Amino acid sequence: MTSFKFGLISRLQKMAERVEASVTDGESTIEERDRELMREFEEGLDQPMDEEADMLKDMHGEKSFSMLMLLRLSFQSLGIVYGDLGTSPLYVFYNTFPDGIDDSEDVIGALSLIIYSLLLIPLIKYVFIVCKANDNGQGGTLAIYSLLCRHGNVNLIPNQQRSDEDLTTYSRTSVAEGSFAAKTKKWLESRHSKKRALLVIVLIGTCMMIGDGILTPAISVYKTFFLTVLSATGGIRVNNPKMSSDIVVLVSVILLIGLFSMQHYGTDKVGWLFAPIVLIWFLFIGATGIYNICKHDTSVLKAFSPKYIYLYFKRRGRDAYCGQAAFLVNHKEHYKDAFYASIPESVYWPMLIVATGAAIVGSQATISGTYSIIKQAVSHGCFPRVKIVHTSKKFLGQIYCPDINWILMIGCITVTASFKNQTEIGNAYGTAVVVVMLVTTLLMVLTMLLVWRRHWIFVLVFAILSLVVELSYFSAVILKVNEGGWVPLMIAAISLLVMFVWNYVTVKKYEFEVHSRVSMSWILGLGPSLGLVRVPGIGLIHSELASGVPRIFSHFITNLPAIHSVVVFVCVKNLPVYTVPEEERFLVKRIGPKTFRMFRCVARYGYKDLHRKDDDFENKLFDNLFSFVQTETMMESDSNYSPYSFNHRQESRDELIRNNNNNHNKNMVMFSSMVDYTESAIVPADSPHSAMSFSQNYTVEEEEEDELEFLKICKETGVVHIMGNTVVKARKGSLVPKKIAINYVYRFLAKMCRANSAILHVPHEALLNVGQICYV
Repeated sequence: MTSFKFGLISRLQKMAERVEASVTDGESTIEERDRELMREFEEGLDQPMDEEADMLKDMHGEKSFSMLMLLRLSFQSLGIVYGDLGTSPLYVFYNTFPDGIDDSEDVIGALSLIIYSLLLIPLIKYVFIVCKANDNGQGGTLAIYSLLCRHGNVNLIPNQQRSDEDLTTYSRTSVAEGSFAAKTKKWLESRHSKKRALLVIVLIGTCMMIGDGILTPAISVYKTFFLTVLSATGGIRVNNPKMSSDIVVLVSVILLIGLFSMQHYGTDKVGWLFAPIVLIWFLFIGATGIYNICKHDTSVLKAFSPKYIYLYFKRRGRDAYCGQAAFLVNHKEHYKDAFYASIPESVYWPMLIVATGAAIVGSQATISGTYSIIKQAVSHGCFPRVKIVHTSKKFLGQIYCPDINWILMIGCITVTASFKNQTEIGNAYGTAVVVVMLVTTLLMVLTMLLVWRRHWIFVLVFAILSLVVELSYFSAVILKVNEGGWVPLMIAAISLLVMFVWNYVTVKKYEFEVHSRVSMSWILGLGPSLGLVRVPGIGLIHSELASGVPRIFSHFITNLPAIHSVVVFVCVKNLPVYTVPEEERFLVKRIGPKTFRMFRCVARYGYKDLHRKDDDFENKLFDNLFSFVQTETMMESDSNYSPYSFNHRQESRDELIRNNNNNHNKNMVMFSSMVDYTESAIVPADSPHSAMSFSQNYTVEEEEEDELEFLKICKETGVVHIMGNTVVKARKGSLVPKKIAINYVYRFLAKMCRANSAILHVPHEALLNVGQICYV
């Protein structure tokens, strides 16, 4: 590890050579020269953490699961994911023929359309193509967006550093110069509006999937859980036609309340409970289907020929499960209740019980998927901070969101009670599913080009084939917006408003932090005591900056001329990776000479990582800080160098603050006389000389031996978390929509969401908020 002193000396020497050359050759004016010198000087004072990241590289090894564990997870997936696939027979033919069946051949045509829709979209597109676009096993629109952020500069919050690319989980591929992928990448990165348009497309898909959490989870994660509940309990009316629809809705609501009340037990326990139900359900519907085919009409198997799709559309035009189809061919009057009417009477009630259980289980994929989506959105700065509970110590992705859980329950109950017509509910779920498929296709095109680096002809073929099928479905559902299709659009619009406003203000707050950060030369010009009273303890100053000094620090010391003996600038940064290994999470470096006792710690998290209370964030931070000091001491003790010093002149604190507030660039010419490079030790705050300028000198060896003990004493004395309490307001003269979005919508969301201190589990007695106003 290169010491701060050698790095700074080297940079100063190079700067001096450049100054001499520029003056001699007349290449630049004095003002341009000073500006360039100051820029290089600032970079030398606060260098990236590349060396620290290199030391942590390759320390993490991916965990592999045993065959027994894989079998266990596969069985649980029946109750979490695959339950959706088996519940569609409950309602599919009723939604296909809401007005009745005129021709038996229409049943064959509809069945053929179902077969090839399942073959082309879920199997070929999703299983064989989309599922390969996973981010280390994580899927969804935001996971694909994370892949694109790593392979292109499309993230709206530019807080990534080269050191982040050294993470074990930060996998990426490079594109060849001049290739179509490189041109696409350059085009996408060229303008900020294109990056925002990409994010909006991602958010639309995410919002539609959240709408699925309230409406319709389909195959894998998109099927309607409240619709399947209504369909299952609707089976009661087949055997009891006089039962009112209000009773059916009431039973459905009770089942939904029970379902959502179980979610706090976690995915692992819920999966064990639901998996046997789904397994029995698959056996039941398989046996029933074979029975109906053999008993009623074996000719339905000709639906595997795609020509019946053509004949179906030729007969029906725009209005266009083998067992039910075989039954419907000879019993067209049962188009509304084909599933239950086709069940043999001897197994009707057992089948109804299993169907009800399967219908409830079929919703689990969407519920669990919604939790993961919200967690990813929070990590990407696209959703307000909500409470997230990790329900499993073995598996990272099994989480539970109490707030989202109850919002979903209220939404589901509202829709279930409002929509008593299954046709309108089917139109609603169809709209949500088709929009998600279209968004997925657009993102897959970029993924194939930038991540997989496929030839553009292959990508074009994929896009055309996918869009032909999906736009056909889209043209059908868009005509039924007024017949229930407006529901997912309304839910998505509300969710999109929340996400877009939150992301917009988050980006603006980060830009505000970057533009208002404090000059490092100003900090060093204050001297080892920072021109302040150094009180006992450690001050953890939280900000979103991974480099530079946050504005809240200057604001704090300007109003309160005291600071802790040790200052650590803490940045909790979310990266576009699914997880950051624990041993690679913290990066620690020193800011300025050792006498300043100033450090920077960057804590990096992926979108699956959680801030758990038992993680003990504070102690882990200090463990890494102590390890850094020990490592630095050992490496510097191995190098041969002699102590050195520069003449030091410390200006008064008030003068420096005045200079900093007036013009940071005025300090450029006189930085050599402002910065203290002497190896002077910080006097403990309880010393009589604690408020002095620390002029006592120690040898390097003594200081290195004492520093670790000094840090431990400061920790025992007390730790204070200093956080910024930023109030965001719209600038004067802003448009009315912007004022409403920032002054009302964002302010409401900020009050309702969890504070950063709660996310990091900071004790109230150790919290100090510094207020500031940000105009955007």
